[in-house]
Amino acid sequence: MAVGAVALVGATISASTAQATGSCESGTGFELRGGTLRLENDLFSGTDQNYTNGVSATLVSKDRRPGMSRDCLPGLLRAQARLIDAFNPEFWAGDPTTTRENVVVKFGQSMYTPEDYARTDLIENDRPYAGLLYVGSSWNRRRPLPTPGREVLDTREVTFGVIGPLSLAERSQNLVHDLIGEDTFQGWEHQLGNEPAFQVAADRQARYRSNHFGQAGAWTVDQITTRGLRLGNIETSATLSWEGRFGWNLPDDFGTYPIRPGAENRSPMAAGHAQRPNLATFLGGHFFVMLEAKAVGYDFSLDGNLFEDSHSVSRRLLVGQAAIGFALHGSLLGRRTKFAVMRVFKTREFDEQESRHAYGSIALSVDL
Repeated sequence: MAVGAVALVGATISASTAQATGSCESGTGFELRGGTLRLENDLFSGTDQNYTNGVSATLVSKDRRPGMSRDCLPGLLRAQARLIDAFNPEFWAGDPTTTRENVVVKFGQSMYTPEDYARTDLIENDRPYAGLLYVGSSWNRRRPLPTPGREVLDTREVTFGVIGPLSLAERSQNLVHDLIGEDTFQGWEHQLGNEPAFQVAADRQARYRSNHFGQAGAWTVDQITTRGLRLGNIETSATLSWEGRFGWNLPDDFGTYPIRPGAENRSPMAAGHAQRPNLATFLGGHFFVMLEAKAVGYDFSLDGNLFEDSHSVSRRLLVGQAAIGFALHGSLLGRRTKFAVMRVFKTREFDEQESRHAYGSIALSVDL
C-alpha cells in the first residue's frame, strides 16, 4: 500500500511537470526512484511528552547528470536551483564523470507537548504545545574524494510550512489517542499561534569506508561525519555529528538519522553503480551508532512564535543527541527495500526540563 501511494504521487509529479512544459527529454523531469516512510514516537520509550510524534514521507528522484536541463522539474525545485546558482554556485562544482545528483521532496508533521496531559491551564514551566506541518525539497550532489574509499554528499534544503492550529497537530494526536484508547491532552488551546514557517539548510557529509573485515560487499565498517547549518523560524542551528556502522554488505548511502524538518539525504548512487543493481547482492544488515552536538540559536518549539508573543521556555544553547539502531536491506516483492529501527536519546533542551528525553524511530525505504 505504501509503495503504491509513493508511486502514485511520483507519477503525478512527473505527469504534471511534463504537461506544464511539453515533451521532455528522458531523465530531465522528476523521474521517481523511490521513497521513504518514517514514524517517530516517544511511546516507544514509555513517555508521552516533549517531541512526542513525527511522521514524514519522502520522494526521491533517479540520478541526474550534472548540467542537465531543469526545465521539466517542478517549479519549487527549479526555483531552489536558481537560488543555489545565485548564492552558492560552488555547490555545482565537481568532475561530471564522477559526480552524481538527485532531488528529493519531503512532506511531514511534528508535534510537541508538555508532560502533564490533564492540565487545562497554561503550564509555564514546561514546553509549549506546538505543531508543524511542512514540505521540503533538496538537491543532493555526491562526489568521490581523492583518497580511495572516501566520498562527499552535499545537500541544500529549503522548507516551507505552518506552525500552530493549521498544522493539524491537535487533531492528529487526538485521532491517534482515540484509536489506541489513550487519554487526550487537554491543553491544546494554549498551543502556539498560526505562523508561516521557513528554513534553509546546508549539509556536508563525508563517508569513509574500510574493508578490514573482508572484501568489499562483505563484512564492512564505515563512518560518516556531518556538518550542518540551518537558518529560519523553524530552527536556526549548527550541527556536528558522527555515525559509525558495522555489518554485512553495507548499503550505498550516507547513513540513518532521525526526522528533521526539510528533506532527507536519499543520496544518488555512486558513480558506476546501476540504478537497479542485482537484488541478490543487495541483501545485508548492519548496526549503527550516531552522536550529535548542536548549537541552537532558535527553536520554534521552545522559543515560541517569532511574530507574536507566545508561551516559551529557557532554551539551552548546546544540546546533544545519540542514537543506536539496526537496519536490514534486501528485496521485498522485487523491490530494493531498507528497514531501519533506532532509539534516540536527547539531552535536556531547556532549563525547566526535568530529565533527558528519548523516543523511537522506524523507517521503511523502497526503490521502485
